[in-house]
Amino acid sequence: MDEITYRLAEAGDDPAVLVGLYDAAARWMVEHGIDQWKPGGKDEEHFRRRIAQGEVWLAEAAGRVVGGFELWWEDEPAWGPQPPVAGYVHRLMVDRSCAPAGTGRAMLARAERRIAESGRTRARLDCMTSNPRLRPYYEGAGYAVVGEQLSKDGGGGSRYGVTLLEKRVG
Repeated sequence: MDEITYRLAEAGDDPAVLVGLYDAAARWMVEHGIDQWKPGGKDEEHFRRRIAQGEVWLAEAAGRVVGGFELWWEDEPAWGPQPPVAGYVHRLMVDRSCAPAGTGRAMLARAERRIAESGRTRARLDCMTSNPRLRPYYEGAGYAVVGEQLSKDGGGGSRYGVTLLEKRVG
């Protein structure tokens, strides 16, 4: 497998790259009957805001961006108020046209290391309850289902059910 390197996205990075990753992943989901993301669901402003307010990681291999993910330090819409024991992985995106096999799992492992380096002991994520393929993927990576949020506020008035998953790290 080509070596994957990681770096934090910075204000000078082109958010269109992240939009492209998101839209390509969303198109793949739609084509495969997965009800999760929709093309156009996140715009450049979303990624600019996430870069400014938190951590957006880029995965690179062979000189190009092959994936990315957001790492949050709280996630009240899905998890409610929580003590500061976890990092929350969002928008795990892989460029299927050029990413080495295993890039998604490698990015999860990088997120888990970053969470552990911060002194937190749990990696958390959520996926739509209606997505029958994503939950087994995360469970195969060592995540356990710890609950459901039946009406997560997705912003813009959208509400949907999510499965909450967690993994001990550190």
